[in-house]
Amino acid sequence: MHVAELFLIAVGLSMDAFAVSVCKGLSVRGLKTKHLLLAGLYFGGFQFLMPVIGWLLGYRFEAMIQSIDHWIAFLLLGLIGANMIKESFGDEDELSDDFGFRTMLLLAIATSIDALAVGVTFAFLEVKILPAAGLIGVTTFLLSAAGIYIGHVFGMRYKAKAERLGGVILILIGLKILLEHLGIINF
Repeated sequence: MHVAELFLIAVGLSMDAFAVSVCKGLSVRGLKTKHLLLAGLYFGGFQFLMPVIGWLLGYRFEAMIQSIDHWIAFLLLGLIGANMIKESFGDEDELSDDFGFRTMLLLAIATSIDALAVGVTFAFLEVKILPAAGLIGVTTFLLSAAGIYIGHVFGMRYKAKAERLGGVILILIGLKILLEHLGIINF
């Protein structure tokens, strides 16, 4: 997998955390550097950790499903992407200015579940997990910190669009993986 593809996956996976960060930014009255860092560390940290866990699970069971791994990658990325797009049309989330441990932990887990599934896909594709997860984590850190700031300054205008874009990116990458393994395209 090329670095550009990994970066697009990282951006796609970051969109949930970015959207939540925008919402958190809306709720912050006195924006401080600690708000940016907390969002970045929680969301980026879990976006790093979850693909590693998924990769370990996928690597463990790789031999059993190697002949259909490209279909699994296509289905997982497609379902994750479609779900992100669907959620972007849903009701707006309730805003909270709570940056406490429990709140941020639950949000970080909720926004990184998709990364767990992507980690399983990475095992099938024999992606080097630590550099890939590191790129996902750093990208999410930066986008989450930016999301807090953007939410504080600009509001909810871009939340749904960011989620839709992330979903489309994941679907397209899943389709590319499938078409490559079927020999239809060759990048």
